[in-house]
Amino acid sequence: MTRTITIANQKGGVGKTTTTVNLAAALAATRRRVLLVDMDPQGNATMGSGIDKNELKLSVCDVLLGDASAIQTVQYASDAGYDILPANADLTAAEVQLMNKIGRERQLSLALDTIRDKYHYILIDCPPSLNMLTVNALVAADGVMIPMQCEYYALEGLSSLLDTIEQIRISVNPDIRLEGLLRTMYDPRNNLSGDVSNELVEHFGERVYRTVIPRNVALAEAPSYGQSILKYNKSSRGSMAYLALAGEVLRRDAKETHYVTQ
Repeated sequence: MTRTITIANQKGGVGKTTTTVNLAAALAATRRRVLLVDMDPQGNATMGSGIDKNELKLSVCDVLLGDASAIQTVQYASDAGYDILPANADLTAAEVQLMNKIGRERQLSLALDTIRDKYHYILIDCPPSLNMLTVNALVAADGVMIPMQCEYYALEGLSSLLDTIEQIRISVNPDIRLEGLLRTMYDPRNNLSGDVSNELVEHFGERVYRTVIPRNVALAEAPSYGQSILKYNKSSRGSMAYLALAGEVLRRDAKETHYVTQ
């Protein structure tokens, strides 16, 4: 069964793309078939996967507008070990054109339906805003992973994202749920990090992943080489953290599948 997870947070700089790329690579390292969908016009997940966004012949923009199929557009990120629907700045134009399209919020979901059964996991990277691209990503998802920095403004905007998820659950996608909250860029020497972390656990309980992503130089450097952290520095703390996160995702899914079949 395919699990489609959207990684979203309208706050920028919280580790969405870092998480999408490195979780995809970590899941691929466990021999799962993984598709990464880049829904951010900045194309950072595309570049971080070793694919030049400026050289794309087809992108997820073409898929959303119906000018190409998903299977035509998918590329293999050989260094990372997963497939990708790449993106570039053309995606900004797609958002504008989607506004006049019937069923505009379902375009990504419909496109992925044609290839969904090829993969164990589909991970969708979102732009840092609650726009039509993010709505498409949420409508296509089974679950939403929210990366959050443990800082003073971490909870700001979270309620609006949770409200949006609930609205989409009621109106378009009854299967969507909060997959979990991921603490990123964590510095244990900072008292505030600990305070915010504890507050998240207090409010969301088991929905907070046990895995914590640390501040790590290698994690910051890897994208400039177009590599996942597993390829750039497999022994780094960042690499260990994302491998641990992949393990936690797999265990959660196995546990819930077991409950469903009982």
